[in-house]
Amino acid sequence: MNKHRYSIKKYLKMIAASLMIFLSLGALTACSSQTSNNLARAKKDNQIIWGVRPDTKLFGLTNIKTGKIEGFEIDLATAITKQVLGKKGKAVFRPITEKTRITLLHNSSLDAVISTMTITKERMKVVDFSDVYFAANESMIVKKTSKIRTVADLNHKGVVVIAIKGTDVPNQVAKLAPKASVKQFDDYGSAFNALKAGQGDVMIDDDGILAGLIADSPQFTLTKASLAQEPYGIGVEKGQDDLRQAINKALKSLRANGTYDKLIRKWFGKVSGFDVKEAESQNVKIQ
Repeated sequence: MNKHRYSIKKYLKMIAASLMIFLSLGALTACSSQTSNNLARAKKDNQIIWGVRPDTKLFGLTNIKTGKIEGFEIDLATAITKQVLGKKGKAVFRPITEKTRITLLHNSSLDAVISTMTITKERMKVVDFSDVYFAANESMIVKKTSKIRTVADLNHKGVVVIAIKGTDVPNQVAKLAPKASVKQFDDYGSAFNALKAGQGDVMIDDDGILAGLIADSPQFTLTKASLAQEPYGIGVEKGQDDLRQAINKALKSLRANGTYDKLIRKWFGKVSGFDVKEAESQNVKIQ
């Protein structure tokens, strides 16, 4: 009987010891996962995985002939990759949307996101940002024959502002030009087509995005009006300070060696009303 009890006690001790080992290994694995270094992984694999927009002309748009995404952000991400990893470093691009970009960062599908993402205090709670790489302003596009050039010009009965659903434009118009009305659309293509069809007098959004819309429509121009600053930053997962600092160092080098200015001129230099020097400015306020 005593011998049987001894065997049970010994068996229970073995189970307890095994459980402790299992829990310890689990804790180590979790710790390893939480402290994984994306920059170290990128250097080991010789590639940085970028989340990019495939539907935003001038910033990132899929070329239907080649199937490749092209634009300012693609070229800039490629240049940053070379700065961080060396000339043989590879930039891998994965298409994302506004709804998926932060989730894909969190689940480690991406190393960084460069997708016209405005740096805001709210977003800074869930992701870390690089320094500003594009100092966008919320601006307006109109037909060149239009008399509307300033926010004050909007404040007249009968003026119709076109905007994208989900933006803060309706609130801004209500505050700054209460006599105007707002028509909202689901996407940029529908909104711009409505403007071209005369369903509105002006369209309001980030100047960089608006520049893409009018790049092949010479009858339209950007105005100098600025409703708000929209500084774009590269998003990385919280705690990935090594990667964020490496990206910032690369951005600084690209500005210093003239590469950044070259890319700005390449993609935005011929857009009517676009202020290249203002786009290069770092004097921005985080909303």
